[in-house]
Amino acid sequence: MARWQPNASDRLVLAALELFEERGYEATTVVGIAERAGLTKSTFFRHFPDKREVLFGGDTMAGMLAAGVIAAPSDATPSAAIAHALDAVGREVFTAERREFGARRQAVIDAAPELREREALKGLGLTAAMREALERRGVAALTARVAAELGALALTIGYERWIRGADEDGFGVVARRALEDLREAGAAC
Repeated sequence: MARWQPNASDRLVLAALELFEERGYEATTVVGIAERAGLTKSTFFRHFPDKREVLFGGDTMAGMLAAGVIAAPSDATPSAAIAHALDAVGREVFTAERREFGARRQAVIDAAPELREREALKGLGLTAAMREALERRGVAALTARVAAELGALALTIGYERWIRGADEDGFGVVARRALEDLREAGAAC
């Protein structure tokens, strides 16, 4: 085995996903993931702290959402700033090429309670990142919290709709539609 091979992180993610699908999350080991990727256990731990983190990408998305909120036009409403952030995530992370991977990843998460718990914790972090970014833009705390919570729900609903692939729209369009659906549902309450 070569000492260094490119794309180790991506190879580990794909190997983990394949093994989780084949054997289940509980029956898959870090050693097995590393071997499937053609890497060592120590290489795995240079990229991920444990096997559940291999499907969650660290804090990348939280940073991307926060940056998207901050980069929104200065006159954007809190909701429009959230939509801007969702668009950014769609351009950078949830690309058409990753739709099938996303569906496979979600099926693995749905089948494992430990991964569902991790996904819920990640969702809290994404919500906090958007709320803090809105507050940095000068949005009042309660308004920032409500907008961030709606944004997180739109992200979740948009992702669910997007991975099902019912239409060919990109993630940003699907997530914006989910955000609008949530605003309409809130107005009907």
